[in-house]
Amino acid sequence: MIQQATFSFLKDLQKNNTRDWFKENKKRYDTARKELLSFLDATADQLNLTDVLEDKKIFRINRDIRFSKDKSPYKSNLSGYFVRAGASRRGGYFISIEPGGKTIVGGGFYAPEKDDLLRIRREFEMDATEIEKITSDKNFIKHFGLLRGDSLKSAPRDFDKAHPNIKWIRMKQFYVMREFTDKEVTADTFEKEVMNAFLAIRPFFDYMSDVLTTNLNGESIL
Repeated sequence: MIQQATFSFLKDLQKNNTRDWFKENKKRYDTARKELLSFLDATADQLNLTDVLEDKKIFRINRDIRFSKDKSPYKSNLSGYFVRAGASRRGGYFISIEPGGKTIVGGGFYAPEKDDLLRIRREFEMDATEIEKITSDKNFIKHFGLLRGDSLKSAPRDFDKAHPNIKWIRMKQFYVMREFTDKEVTADTFEKEVMNAFLAIRPFFDYMSDVLTTNLNGESIL
């Protein structure tokens, strides 16, 4: 479980985001980090019953402030992710713990490579039936509402702006998120709810994996 002490540490960090304060409270951070790692371990065990993971990682709490106006040295959240194993499995699961009802669970494709993005768009150009079916599924909507991501204002180069699937073609990110309240995170049902959300992502991952490992004729490129 994620304990209230983790939220207390993150709340205090938000109010005292300095290196001196963090140094004095390093043990609290270490405890919170170990707690998240244990949670990820337990979740990975559950995920591996229906998926195959290559690794799990925790993001550094230090912020990259080189090009930011905000010079706060630390993030106000603890986050980690799971890497799926093998070239045939695309997409990644993500979790971020943050006070104030800002905890999110989700995953997807935040920054597709140029060739992958073009392949996805060509798929949508040819047929958007499957992505529409997945994103209109009751379980998908229950957990995530909709597929998120930035989109171009107009059609990408070499695509028809009047194409009937243009809303999908214009997308350049593809991810989902479910938000949790602080009370939900510290409840003993949180791990189960996280797993339910991750399982709800799988049809989307399976579809995108199939798209990104085949050509437009459906032939494997691996």
